Amino acid sequence: MIGDEKQPTLRESLAELIDANLEKSFTLDELKDALRKAGCEVKHKAHLAVKLPQGKRFIRLDSLGENYTEHALLKRLGCEQIVKPTAKKKVFSPANKKPNLLIDIESKLQQGKGVGYEKWAKTFNLKEAAKTIIYSQENGLDDYEVLSAKVEEAAQQFDMLSDKIKASEKRLSEITSLQKSIGTYRKTRDIYVQYRQSGYSKKFLAAHESDILLHKTTKQEFDKLGLEKLPSMDVLKAEYATLSSQKNKLYGEYKQARQEMVDLQMAKHNIDRILGVEQPTKTAKLMSHDDR
Repeated sequence: MIGDEKQPTLRESLAELIDANLEKSFTLDELKDALRKAGCEVKHKAHLAVKLPQGKRFIRLDSLGENYTEHALLKRLGCEQIVKPTAKKKVFSPANKKPNLLIDIESKLQQGKGVGYEKWAKTFNLKEAAKTIIYSQENGLDDYEVLSAKVEEAAQQFDMLSDKIKASEKRLSEITSLQKSIGTYRKTRDIYVQYRQSGYSKKFLAAHESDILLHKTTKQEFDKLGLEKLPSMDVLKAEYATLSSQKNKLYGEYKQARQEMVDLQMAKHNIDRILGVEQPTKTAKLMSHDDR
């Protein structure tokens, strides 16, 4: 029966909540903030763990599966190249050629960081500044105006793909809702016909009130949509399959566009810091990938 579907477990609910908020987050910190706004408790020490509002215990995200480890989440967010300082020797790879965000050392010192941190951060900033310049030159972005234009172009491309995905998701949701309503309408149609044939008998209504009300409610929904004739289930299934395929393709382009936008914004942010250009608040927040 409709409405008798099995309720998701807490672990399934948590995974669904994370998946939904990954779409709206650019960094791990933003994801954690989004989960807190949803009423969850988040702790991140040796492991990242979350307690749902309806839950009694924290659930380690890496216990949800390989797609929910911290490394996997960073990769899905598109910022896995942002790393914390480590004593281990790094293996060179093309990803290491991309610059990391320069650290605001003065701000960190005001937060209580010590002399040792200041020394490390200055060395880190020198290396990342050099990588930023090399990255800009290798990608033909050594002209500041060209870099600024590319940043704007990448943001517009990302927004366009984001809007397309949202439109697809909206229509997919409408199709799912319409399919359920059509199923309910057809299931209750015979009862409603009998109700009309009974002369709208109060006795018949009392015996079948639930089905009759469901039928009338779904009919009102169709009227609001302006449906004079109900679409066939086969047509709706075909449209759903096409849209779902298009959305999956768009999502791949969306992830790539987001990564390109983040890389370009990060490069411009660093160049602005080097040149002493005032930082826009929105960009600075977007680029804050970790709490070094």
